[in-house]
Amino acid sequence: MSPILPKLSTWIDGIDARWPGARRRVVSVGLALLLEAILLVVLLSLGAGAGQDGAVDEVVATFDIEQASPEPEQQQVEPQAAAPRRAASARPVPPEAAASPSPLSSPPAVVLPRPATTPEAPPAPPATTAPAAPKIKAVIRSDMAAARGPEGSAGASGDSQRIAGSGPNGEPLYAAQWYREPYHDELTGYLDYVNPPAWALIDCRTEPQFRVDGCVLVDEWPQGSNMGRAVLAAAWQFKVRPPRVGGRSMVGEWVRIRIDYTVTRK
Repeated sequence: MSPILPKLSTWIDGIDARWPGARRRVVSVGLALLLEAILLVVLLSLGAGAGQDGAVDEVVATFDIEQASPEPEQQQVEPQAAAPRRAASARPVPPEAAASPSPLSSPPAVVLPRPATTPEAPPAPPATTAPAAPKIKAVIRSDMAAARGPEGSAGASGDSQRIAGSGPNGEPLYAAQWYREPYHDELTGYLDYVNPPAWALIDCRTEPQFRVDGCVLVDEWPQGSNMGRAVLAAAWQFKVRPPRVGGRSMVGEWVRIRIDYTVTRK
């Protein structure tokens, strides 16, 4: 056995005693360096192979270019074949052909736009005169209310006329005298559903401020024409003077009112 090995073993045991675990670390580092050296050698060998492949590709490419190049005989024949073609194209053009214009070069025809025509307006229809609409007028009448009573017109001067008949509970009845006749607009809305001619007779009790209240229907014509209902509905607008007896105004007495509804044309 060589005397170097015992010395080396003794030196290694001394290092282990002085630095425990140093051998393992040295071995690990050495293995890592060995692996890196092996990888480097492999990479270098791959690079050398790639360079050789590139050289082969260049040779193949050069070979393809030489095969694609035209042969010398063909290059010599092509100029000779092209010469007659140039000669044919260089022939002079006859003057007749040069002077005659081509049909394609003729100027385009100009199309003038048509003038816009305004459509004639249709003739106006002949004027027709509409028939005159009937004018509806309510005629308020207090005379012809009924026949005179037993007292007739006798009595003090200015007294109201007593008429035959009586109120709902036997009260005396007088002919109405208007303080203000109803306006046409006050009756139109109530008489819209009544066909003229028609009339209605009502009895009303006089109230202060020339008002009437408690009106009752006495008669209407034609029967079922709704004339009486329309007059009763409009009676709240009536302005009637209370009867006068002995020169005194008798508020609360009953009066009779007749309203005729007729149609007059203009």
